[in-house]
Amino acid sequence: MKKLLLLLTLSAVLAACGRLSNSDEKQNQETRIVCIAKQYSEIIYALGAEKDIVAVDVSSTYPPEIKKLPTVGYHRALSTEGILAAKPTLILHDNNIGPEHVVKQLEELKIPMKVFANKGSDIDSTKRLIREMGEYFQKQARAEELCQKLDADMAKALESAKQYPDSVKVLVVHFGQANNVFLLMTQKSTAAQLLRWAGGKIAVDDTKGMKQFSAEAVAASDPDVILLTDFGYDRLGTLDKIKELPGLAGTKAAKNNRIYRVEEHDMVYLGPRSGEVVSMLQKLIHEGTQP
Repeated sequence: MKKLLLLLTLSAVLAACGRLSNSDEKQNQETRIVCIAKQYSEIIYALGAEKDIVAVDVSSTYPPEIKKLPTVGYHRALSTEGILAAKPTLILHDNNIGPEHVVKQLEELKIPMKVFANKGSDIDSTKRLIREMGEYFQKQARAEELCQKLDADMAKALESAKQYPDSVKVLVVHFGQANNVFLLMTQKSTAAQLLRWAGGKIAVDDTKGMKQFSAEAVAASDPDVILLTDFGYDRLGTLDKIKELPGLAGTKAAKNNRIYRVEEHDMVYLGPRSGEVVSMLQKLIHEGTQP
């Protein structure tokens, strides 16, 4: 019965909006794109190709105007009904969506979906992704501008990092919205790469990009600086409340009040602003200067 209702809902969507016969065809005014990938979302806006975006996932928070769009839930905890409510003719995602049964339902309903080939896991592949998306949205010239600016910003940031000979140890605390838990970013994370470029060192090692938050892990890391992503920072609200997290109060960072709020979208993926983010992190971890 549930599957029948989903099929009926999709039929109504297609009747109202029309449907793409090929997800790679030229975008037109009838296209309704749901973007479930925060990295894609930022690049689309940077390209000036956002006119057909009708909904995003809750972690797509940059640029600020994207927050005016409806959301379809957390990218790892989606519902088919929530996505269908946006009447999509195309879903963009980066293969990091779930749960599995929702993905299967979307495939069975034959809603066109697209994943871009380049992963954007380092600066070179990020530029390839920007160019790939620029070609898809017919914004090639703007894509080249973004790549040139990224190169210039990174060169400036890396040159500036030379003035900081000591590597500051940084603990990055992330609030996982899927399970409402605090996590620690490790040397396998994008945040670790950004901090290396900024002349810092992430305080936690692990085989995965995130590690369960624990008093023991925090105490063992004993960071000079703690960066807490926006969802977690705003949830706690004050420095005193943050220091109540297990193990935090005894760290050098807490004793010296070197706990700072950072935007999640700055720390978890690379994009057109990554050079700017590295420069921001340099001032934050070395000088305590917030933007």
